[in-house]
Amino acid sequence: MRLAAAGRDVTLLEKERYPHHKVCGEFLSRETVEYLGVAGINPLALGAATIRFVRLSSKQRVVEAALPFTALSLSRRALDAAMMARAAESGCELRLGALVDSLARRDDVWLVQLRNGESLCARTVFLANGKHDLRGWERGRGAQGDLIGFKLHWQLAQVQIEALREFMELFLFPGGYGGLSLVEGDVANLCLVVHRRVLRRIGGWTELLAALLDDNRQIRQRLQGAKALWERPLAISSIPYGYLAGGVSSLWRVGDQAAVIPSFTGDGMSIALHSGSLAAEMYLAGAGAEDYHRRLHSQLRRGMALATLLSRAMVTSVGRKLAPLCLSLFPNAMRWIAASTRIPERYLLAKPAE
Repeated sequence: MRLAAAGRDVTLLEKERYPHHKVCGEFLSRETVEYLGVAGINPLALGAATIRFVRLSSKQRVVEAALPFTALSLSRRALDAAMMARAAESGCELRLGALVDSLARRDDVWLVQLRNGESLCARTVFLANGKHDLRGWERGRGAQGDLIGFKLHWQLAQVQIEALREFMELFLFPGGYGGLSLVEGDVANLCLVVHRRVLRRIGGWTELLAALLDDNRQIRQRLQGAKALWERPLAISSIPYGYLAGGVSSLWRVGDQAAVIPSFTGDGMSIALHSGSLAAEMYLAGAGAEDYHRRLHSQLRRGMALATLLSRAMVTSVGRKLAPLCLSLFPNAMRWIAASTRIPERYLLAKPAE
């Protein structure tokens, strides 16, 4: 949108033919909402649920804390549909069902080969293909690259909906952690990550869900009698948590291609929007992709390191025991974690309203 507004010819290639669900916690932080506002999107108008508190549970223990900001929760299908519509309205050529098979650079031109046999060329390419890598342009595994993600939407009973309202419920279980919150229409989004070796030992999704409900009383109560809205969960493997792009490259990586922060921080979407905004502004100012990657790396590295350290701890038996205890003894710890893993205020291009 920013590039099109500056008079550039922009072609947006999207492999799917329609907005679809994605493995995502669907948490919109204050920074995310501000960036969406700049893009002309109001999540509340799309039915987003409000989140003001976090509830952390492990086995029988449950602790609560207020968030340092008011957040929202909206399904990726609804958000992506709105984003794609705004991109088209802003003058971008939107190509749906355009699956990229290969990307190569010849002299000063990028050559893009689509699955349908069509070829495109461009002076500049912004790689925004999420957690899935493009062949030949793979990222590293990240500092914690052995987790598998699952997501499933549920319809809860009304009493369970009211108990969940305005809360993001984070839960810990052997080998993983996850979150449960309402999105539009009072649908509950369950999203979690688990160690690959734990999933392999347990057997699969059905066994994993049964083990989670058996281990965590809070989530068992929340999902008791609930109806899964999909036949099977969405899954993604493996997630390169802690990955932060760097080095010399003429390719502009944005979103999860630039940085993948552990999902429990709720900062993934704001980092994606910030990276896209920063890339556009630096490109229009005449900077190169190398300068952009260095700047983004310097802005995110401290929060990324802390988030990855905490993520590693939470999938251990010791971390699972200590996390609720620490939060109960130090109620402001959650606020400190939320503030310390976010994009520093001075770097934000979309500033919060006064």
